[in-house]
Amino acid sequence: MSLFSRIGNLWRGFLSLWISDIEKEHPEIAYENAINSMVEKYSKLKTATAGIIRRRDEIDERFKKLTAELEQTQAELDTAVETNQDDLAMVLIQKQNALKTEHAELTAEAENARSDADSAKSSLMNVQSEIKKLQAERDTMLAKFQSAQARVKIQEQLDGLSVDEEVRALDNVRSHIKTTIAEANLGKELSESSLDSRLDKLKSQVGDVQAKKQLEELKAKKAAQQQGQQKTM
Repeated sequence: MSLFSRIGNLWRGFLSLWISDIEKEHPEIAYENAINSMVEKYSKLKTATAGIIRRRDEIDERFKKLTAELEQTQAELDTAVETNQDDLAMVLIQKQNALKTEHAELTAEAENARSDADSAKSSLMNVQSEIKKLQAERDTMLAKFQSAQARVKIQEQLDGLSVDEEVRALDNVRSHIKTTIAEANLGKELSESSLDSRLDKLKSQVGDVQAKKQLEELKAKKAAQQQGQQKTM
């Protein structure tokens, strides 16, 4: 590898990292780029699909005309045979055989054209669905991200912490958003595992144990009463 190629690769690497850092701090850019890319793909696929459907329609039209011509030839052949016009019948038989061969080939071609058109339309609808899903994901994730950022800032102010933006930069946009949400929920998780929380749960368990003990005593008392009644009978 030449020196210029290595320098070019190094520059592209730095540029990629720089863009990645920008996208992590501004995820709306990453989502917008992805959506625009898919919209462009959809536009190209739509044009290609239109060409495939046009070909299918043209073959269908040819198929209909050929079928009508074959039926007309069959009717003319039947008439020639009935009127003993053997010379015309021979010509019509040859024409009919050629039309049947072409009809069989066109039938297979029409089936392939319909299959291609159905597959292209399915691909087009899949891309359209993916665009809508990505747009919905963008709206949801950005709303969560903004909410989490606000909560993190409040927590930092309360804790007297100051964390630089670069420290929160992660490998990709989605990972960064999820990590920010987890950080925002950290205070809640810590409070649930605190000593006070455990003592509250223990108090609740004490009540359950006492109630269970009372239930067993009531059952034993009732069983003793039933035994006493049976002995007196």
